[in-house]
Amino acid sequence: MSSPAERFAAARRRRASELTPFVEGLGFELDTFQREACEAVEGGHGVLVAAPTGAGKTVVGEFAVHLALARGQKAFYTTPIKALSNQKYHELAARHGYDRVGLLTGDVSVNGEAPVVVMTTEVLRNMIYAGSSTLDTLAFVVMDEVHYLADRFRGAVWEEVIIHLPRSVQVVSLSATVSNAEEFGAWLAEVRGGTEIIVSEERPVPLWQHMQVGRDVYDLFVDDGSAGTPAKVNPELLDAIRARVRGGSEDDQRGRGGHRGGRDRRGGRGRRNDRGRGGQGPRGGGGGRFGGAASRTEVIRELDRDGLLPAITFIFSRAGCEGAVGQLLGNDVRLVSEREGELNRRTVEERAAVLEGEDLDVLGYHQFVEGISRGFAAHHAGMLPLFREIVEELFTAGRIRAVFATETLALGINMPARTVVLEKLVKFNGESHVEITPAEYTQLTGRAGRRGIDVEGHALVVWSRGLDPMSVAGLASTRTYPLRSSFRPTYNMAVNLVAQVGRQTAKEVLETSFAQFQADRAVVGLATKVREQQESLEAYSEAMHCHMGDFREYAALRRRISDLEKEGSRKRNANCRAEIAVSLEALSVGDIVRIGGRRSGIAIVVAPPRSYKGELTAPTVLTEHQQIRRLTAADLDGPVTPLGRLAVPKGFNPKSAKQRSDLAATLRIKAPHEDAPSVRARAVESAKGEDERLEQLRRELKSHPCHQCPEREEHARWAARWWKLKRETSALQRKVEHRTNSVAQTFERICVVLTRMGYLGDDGESVTDLGTRLRRLYTEKDLLAAECLRGGAWKRLDPAELAAVVSMLVHEARRDEHDPFPRMPTDNVSDAWQDMVRRWSELEDLEQANALPATGEPDGGLAWAVHRWASGRRLDEVLSGSDLTAGDFVRRCKQVVDLLDQVADAAPEPHLRGVARTAVDKVMRGVVAADRLD
Repeated sequence: MSSPAERFAAARRRRASELTPFVEGLGFELDTFQREACEAVEGGHGVLVAAPTGAGKTVVGEFAVHLALARGQKAFYTTPIKALSNQKYHELAARHGYDRVGLLTGDVSVNGEAPVVVMTTEVLRNMIYAGSSTLDTLAFVVMDEVHYLADRFRGAVWEEVIIHLPRSVQVVSLSATVSNAEEFGAWLAEVRGGTEIIVSEERPVPLWQHMQVGRDVYDLFVDDGSAGTPAKVNPELLDAIRARVRGGSEDDQRGRGGHRGGRDRRGGRGRRNDRGRGGQGPRGGGGGRFGGAASRTEVIRELDRDGLLPAITFIFSRAGCEGAVGQLLGNDVRLVSEREGELNRRTVEERAAVLEGEDLDVLGYHQFVEGISRGFAAHHAGMLPLFREIVEELFTAGRIRAVFATETLALGINMPARTVVLEKLVKFNGESHVEITPAEYTQLTGRAGRRGIDVEGHALVVWSRGLDPMSVAGLASTRTYPLRSSFRPTYNMAVNLVAQVGRQTAKEVLETSFAQFQADRAVVGLATKVREQQESLEAYSEAMHCHMGDFREYAALRRRISDLEKEGSRKRNANCRAEIAVSLEALSVGDIVRIGGRRSGIAIVVAPPRSYKGELTAPTVLTEHQQIRRLTAADLDGPVTPLGRLAVPKGFNPKSAKQRSDLAATLRIKAPHEDAPSVRARAVESAKGEDERLEQLRRELKSHPCHQCPEREEHARWAARWWKLKRETSALQRKVEHRTNSVAQTFERICVVLTRMGYLGDDGESVTDLGTRLRRLYTEKDLLAAECLRGGAWKRLDPAELAAVVSMLVHEARRDEHDPFPRMPTDNVSDAWQDMVRRWSELEDLEQANALPATGEPDGGLAWAVHRWASGRRLDEVLSGSDLTAGDFVRRCKQVVDLLDQVADAAPEPHLRGVARTAVDKVMRGVVAADRLD
């Protein structure tokens, strides 16, 4: 039992904790997992919180914000998408004050120097690469929806941020429930230090699974498997489906009992079998749609009668979402009172006042406002962002009761419902129609059940012919949802890393990525150990420094003598590699060497080796056959000794074929005779005998300047440690390099491409002016954009033309919509398009030759529309004759603006920078600017 003094101290600590006032301000008690996570954050640890959607894990992130403000520190709250950033900004600002909270989302900048800033993850990544001073006082980074790093398009940004943030920053990672949370947490601990893993698999609101067959709703399971036995599919559901498939009438299926499996205990919502059908046909209110499935109108009316609204119906089609609103309007469905509907109408009219009247028709405004006034709406990426925000706001406030949405709604936006409906379990992924995964099913149905409002949530799958209820049961009962990294190095990442930490360190950093961790968990530990040992090597090198000469050279002589004495002429491979490394370090420009192996011959050093933190970078040589190559240990049979020297012309350019030819010819003429001893012969001289070689080495040792140093033996002790650690480090590096899925190998191939194209220096270790330009371009087609800036095709473009050309780098049409010969608005744009395609083709060839993922083909399908918009035309004129939705157009325009901003920073000429800034203003107008925060 603790003493009175200990109890007093514990009580004092509790009183001093910031968690107490934080909880008092919430108005509810924390769940166990929330309290554990908050206590870990206050204790100075990073945390990974993995919990179901709606469990309240964002409370942990909000506590980190509270803690930063209480301590006078800075916190960043990052999200994967702008809409979630906007939502979180308003929530935090309402709690802490708009003067203490800022927002940065690329196209919006509000109070960016505030102590709390909400931002998209890309913004934070860019700040890290730019070395922003804002990071100096940063204490916490909340990474909301961190499981988004599995996204194949943008997930890599998350890992970049996690890897590169200073270790002093506490990272609070919030994730949906994933089956490998421990693996992800172990990686976080590896790269970030102490990280607590808090996992909760318990939903705060129980979720019931149902299927609707015709007009009747059945429980999916007759039990939930909670007793440890597998959940059993409801046999009455199976009977109902068999009757449907056999063609039995609906009347045959009534009266079977158990439609809801005794659901009376949850509010007495038993099925009434005397309801009539509200219409006929696939677009009416009756059945028959999707081969016997209930119509959208019928489903919503049934949910309304059973008190299961509000509901989100996920339809994997934008047209389907809009069509659902049209069907409900056509069937005169009303889900809110006329008074509530009028309030909704006024809200929409006030928010949409920023839009120009002539744009309303093309925006689908009238159907939108009519649906809102009746209590339902669509929500998808093809809508105007302003319209989506209105839907989110009204649905969250309970003022609309049904939303028809695509799966994008499941990505973080806080819009819980009582019921989630799934029409189909197949979606189009951009290439083909595929079945949704258990993880996607869980993410979608996780919206059902509002904490503090609903006693339970409901997931409803609408049956149609071909839908196997056992498949639905499999999706609903599977608990394996692994998080897979989508990380891969990019050209922009490569030049930024080389510029900041150097190529070798960058390679080591990338070895610590989650992608590499998953490919081979051991590699992360090995790479970390290599980095630690290289720091020790640097310290050992300092300790063995001798003012009388090169002690490493002297130590190498002692080592050779020792090896010969112990083992005769045969050296251990590890020592040989270390000797080769030392001999490579000693080479300088002009040294003539002999290369062994399959590519034997003579070569001259044209760029010296460099060493960073004890790690060797290979020297560059020109062979007698005019080839420029890196000289590595693989090219040598043993330590390399220069055969002689030859002056290399000042300003020698290895890219010049003529200069290479001239120097190679001189090398062949002036190099030592072919009968000169080989490297191996020079190193071993086995023909002269071991004794003679030993005597020669001993003479060299005694004549070496370091032999007379009074502190020789002290230096020798440090040298012995250096040699031992060098062998161990070389062995570790070989293990890392031999991993077939090494992220660092991809990085190395990228560096080869960047060196060849002039974005890295000839040594591959420095960033050129071209590379500095590439550092500012964060688009998916970053290198192609840099190549276009490098050429002259953009110099003569006006602002509208530049906007049209830049759209080619951001637009991606669906595969079946791609036009290989898009319509071009002007000759200048056409010329720039042809120049871009040519550069892309050359880049693709280079990528293929270096086994790199291909850069996506530029798409000119949006150029005509963007040019018209930037020229001041109305939205209806811009979209006339196009299948492009207003929402898609606005989204693409914002991406164009983002890239134009980058072009304005990266362009080499002042004129082009000015044109880019003007183009930003011309695109960011009207509906494109309508949803920007003031």
